[in-house]
Amino acid sequence: MKYAEARAGRIFVIRLEDDDIVHEVIEKFARELDIKAAALIVLGGADLDSKLVVGPEEGRAKPLHPMEHILEDVHEVAGTGTLFPDDQGNPILHMHMACGRKSSTVTGCIRTGVKVWHVMEVILFELIDTTGRRLVDPETGFKLLIP
Repeated sequence: MKYAEARAGRIFVIRLEDDDIVHEVIEKFARELDIKAAALIVLGGADLDSKLVVGPEEGRAKPLHPMEHILEDVHEVAGTGTLFPDDQGNPILHMHMACGRKSSTVTGCIRTGVKVWHVMEVILFELIDTTGRRLVDPETGFKLLIP
């Protein structure tokens, strides 16, 4: 385990609009308001054709081959995530959502493009005085959090 301390900064209440791509809009918002790090919660609706990364094809096989799931209809969503800068200072959102419709739910990472259906609500808790960064891990190719 690795850790670092942070302090609470500003808190933002955000409403995403119909057709917004969640990670793109939140990362743009962070750049515009000079938010370096944050924790987020989200709820609302994801539109059909939204994409989730739902795991690697084979657990620990190398190289990793991510699986993608495309939502075939509108889904209710609840999600949580973190935002930290990469080695270039760009804010990178890492968020997972549980997306449900009727009695079926799929959970995954939103990085490949979740599109808002009408409205999505986000509470963004800014983290300040943190050294956290997302740096490329040579073994996985992922931008991993380094506290």
